[in-house]
Amino acid sequence: MQKFTTFTDTAIPLAIENIDTDQIIPARFLKATDRKGFGDNVFRDWRFNSDNTPNKDFILNNERYGGEILVTGHNFGCGSSREHAAWALAGYPFKVIISSFFADIFKGNALNNGLLPIEVSPAFLASLLNAVTENPATQITINLEDQTISSTVGVESFEIDGYKKLCLLNGYDDIDFLISKKEQIEAFEASL
Repeated sequence: MQKFTTFTDTAIPLAIENIDTDQIIPARFLKATDRKGFGDNVFRDWRFNSDNTPNKDFILNNERYGGEILVTGHNFGCGSSREHAAWALAGYPFKVIISSFFADIFKGNALNNGLLPIEVSPAFLASLLNAVTENPATQITINLEDQTISSTVGVESFEIDGYKKLCLLNGYDDIDFLISKKEQIEAFEASL
């Protein structure tokens, strides 16, 4: 995984609440067991019409908006526990998802795949969605070390599990973290 420290980018506003994992990546695309290609089908049923032409009314197809930050409604990632949803978002590629609430399993899957879910207050989210929708050039800065998110609407702190923060800051997955502790593990084993 890539190290995540401070990141600034524009965002795509998706002001829809209760987006479930089947909307993020429909079940018919869950045939593969590796992460490749899932980003091509993120929000597939919203991004494309039944004849596979792009849905010009869906925000991801609007050329005014871009960036690797998705700002979305409350209760993002609800529904089934499929890790493929995190794979699809990271493969699109998004680096950050901002909402006022995430389903717990989705949040864990996102963090395990280098995707940072940031939970903000409903008021901050509403202001951010409004700012990004009105001005697609709105910059958002995430400082993981300080656990802050800032833009033209202000600054807000966010919570993150200490272990997952350490992993993101260092670009570790769970195996990389264990490897980084090899000397301590070997010393402990030798002391037994």
